[in-house]
Amino acid sequence: MVFGSLGKFISGLTRTREALTGAIQQVLGTGSVDEAAIEELEAGLLAADLGPSLTEEVIESVRRRSRREALDAAGLRRAVAEALGAALGADPAPPPARDRRPWVVFVVGVNGGGKTTTVGKLAARERQLGRRVLVVAADTFRAAAVDQLERWTERAGASLLRQADGADPAAVVFDALRAARSRDVDTVLVDTAGRLHTKTNLMAELGKMARVAAREAEGAPHEVLLVLDATTGQNGLNQAREFTRALAVSGIVLTKLDGTAKGGVALGIRRELGVAVRYVGVGEGVDDLLEFDPDAFVTALVEGG
Repeated sequence: MVFGSLGKFISGLTRTREALTGAIQQVLGTGSVDEAAIEELEAGLLAADLGPSLTEEVIESVRRRSRREALDAAGLRRAVAEALGAALGADPAPPPARDRRPWVVFVVGVNGGGKTTTVGKLAARERQLGRRVLVVAADTFRAAAVDQLERWTERAGASLLRQADGADPAAVVFDALRAARSRDVDTVLVDTAGRLHTKTNLMAELGKMARVAAREAEGAPHEVLLVLDATTGQNGLNQAREFTRALAVSGIVLTKLDGTAKGGVALGIRRELGVAVRYVGVGEGVDDLLEFDPDAFVTALVEGG
């Protein structure tokens, strides 16, 4: 990880872990891990928003293990962690090979999910790696969003390209990529307007922006990161389904993980949609955007304390 540590994972997942370990303790309070107790555990996993298919896999694994051995608290936690690890794989999803310059990243999502803040944190990460960064204010409909982005860009030490309110977002992208070439920029981060995944005209607008980008930079956008608010739980999973149908989403950024008991949705998204969770947000600081590591995440979720 460039920023963060297992300690931040553990801290950020406190509420989710408390809900899950509470369910485990409730199971153990029954005196044995029988079928009724396993059903209690299933309810706890669903409450943590692991998603139905992943929950079913974990429950079946625990059920098989309980038939082979008596499970105490530590054993039950290990059984859950091992089942999650087996379903997800322990290795982080590798980032795309950066074989283009400038490297163009679209950041998309619904309003209020933490998209603009995420762009600022990504800019800071890129600057930490010594790259020249141009942040593009393609949300031309909300002046407040541009002002917020300007503050984050200054904080990160990146450059900002903005145009007049109401400008065509595709035209903004066009100008930005021309500017990126002239300024010898390494990374272009495009902050798009928040949009409901059910609004077909707004989703089509993203498609137009992508086509313009592709004409100006070969293969662009090279990444499309979908920002989801972890506190929305399964609704976030539904949003992800719709965005992945409309766009070639390459990765998920799950924000506000520190404010929810539904953090298991990170695992559900990766398992059910096959889209890598690239980053998780665990706070408001510039270094509170962590690379998603499934093994560290599962450890923090089930065994961290």
